[in-house]
Amino acid sequence: MTEHAVGPAATVGSPDPNATDVPGAAPHGANAPGPDSGGTDSGGTDSPGTDSAGTSATGAGGTGGGGRVALAPVAWRPLGVVAGLVAAVLLATNGGYGYHRDELYFLMLQPDWGYRDQPPLTPAIARLADTLSGGSLWGLRVPATLGVLAALLLAALLARELGGGALAQTLAAAGLGTGGATLIFGHVLLTAGFDMVVWLGIVLCVSRALLRHQPRWWLLAGAVLGIGLYNKLLVVLLLVGLGAGLLAVGPRRVLLDRWLWAGVGLALLVGAPNLVYQLSHELPQADMAAAIAEDKGAESRSTFVPFQFLLIGPPLAAVWLAGLVGLLRRPPWRPVRAVAVAYLVVCVLVLVSGGQPYYPYGLLGALFAAGCVVLADWLGRGRQRTRKLVVGTAYLLNAVSSAVIALPLLPVGALGATPVPGINITAADSVGWPRYVDQVVRAYDALPPADRAVAVVLTANYGEAGALTRLGADRLPAIYSGHNELGYYGPPPESATVLVGVGVGEEGELRRYFGTCRLAGRLDNGVGVDNEEQGVPIVVCRDRRLTWAELWPKVRHFD
Repeated sequence: MTEHAVGPAATVGSPDPNATDVPGAAPHGANAPGPDSGGTDSGGTDSPGTDSAGTSATGAGGTGGGGRVALAPVAWRPLGVVAGLVAAVLLATNGGYGYHRDELYFLMLQPDWGYRDQPPLTPAIARLADTLSGGSLWGLRVPATLGVLAALLLAALLARELGGGALAQTLAAAGLGTGGATLIFGHVLLTAGFDMVVWLGIVLCVSRALLRHQPRWWLLAGAVLGIGLYNKLLVVLLLVGLGAGLLAVGPRRVLLDRWLWAGVGLALLVGAPNLVYQLSHELPQADMAAAIAEDKGAESRSTFVPFQFLLIGPPLAAVWLAGLVGLLRRPPWRPVRAVAVAYLVVCVLVLVSGGQPYYPYGLLGALFAAGCVVLADWLGRGRQRTRKLVVGTAYLLNAVSSAVIALPLLPVGALGATPVPGINITAADSVGWPRYVDQVVRAYDALPPADRAVAVVLTANYGEAGALTRLGADRLPAIYSGHNELGYYGPPPESATVLVGVGVGEEGELRRYFGTCRLAGRLDNGVGVDNEEQGVPIVVCRDRRLTWAELWPKVRHFD
């Protein structure tokens, strides 16, 4: 996965001594800040990653009028090689282990403009992919693979926008495309995968508007933002971060640009149906965010900083750090310093709110793309052979380690004896579903015929409910759960007097609500993988003490 072949030699050769590497930069010898910067550069010193003339080794192209540098050609050939390799690996492995709990949940959700715990886009994509593929797990995950291919292309285009030639573009695509979190998002159909694409798309449009003085790109940014609202409302954090960045480091005059506000208006217009759903249902996403913070906030805060270095991979962490520093210090990148500030702002907001460490991943990808321009400059100077060996080794090490952690390469029987399930929870959450379903079916089949006729299944979470529905609906009675959106699909009918509970409590706990309860078994995946279902009880209860209408508010929960 270290294919970072460059394009024509001219794109990585010695730069024109009178050219700079990014649009909006001053010619050699000048010290002009970016347009509308609201200030001057401090000292006008050379920034990291540039030579003494302030030029770049990426060879982005010749100068245009007024010192503006033309964009380098898109490196389609090396990018195609990278995309092909990443796609081949993902498509070859995407049927491994089994369904992830979120995928099972998406397939249970009924079509709507929104849900209490998420917008409707990813569940809709899941239903469409499932229908087109005839219920194939492999087909269900094809959109996730396409999302990753879009993300690596956007990263390459962002590197190009910052002055990167073929080498920088290829480094950006190869590094992000083989990053640990990226491979997870490409293997499993998750909202986070499409969120990565949305964030990178917005950052690319914003960079184009700021660096190229093409304000109409704010409209496209707004359109992408509006579409992104149908995937995760989390994209609002990006908007807040970019706004704070523009206020803090400029160019502040952009905040008065009619095109920017037209883009905001377009985002609201495109996203209106989902926003109306949220408002008409008393902002359930706010309740969901609070539940996540309460349930996982402490753990998320303690792991947030380490995870920033793990998400793409430790061997390549220096690259996105170089991008962060470069965006803040390189004079030619002054118009887009707000992107670096946005990452820092979003990190603070996620930390304070107890959100998940991967939330800023789209911005991390943008920093990585910028860092690849710096890296390409570095590779073009000094001991080039040694530097290329170091970078190639780092990329190879990162790709291999990321693949082992993110993809189902290890035999499932050996997985539980490795640290992988503790690092990649999606792997753990994809193991054991068929066996779990069979165990619940056996507990149900053991009931007398009269009890089976009036029984329902109640699960603790949507993963269990989704697995039983997907893999055992023809062998079980009606399946319910109080978890998130599924809590609004209940309660069961009052005629259901026998409960087969999966993970909803131990028999002693459930006797508060039922006359008799007995333990029918415990879920066991048989391969020693410690996931959320492993060891949870299957309990059969009778003689309900409350009506289902009275009991259901106690069952329904967000987390």
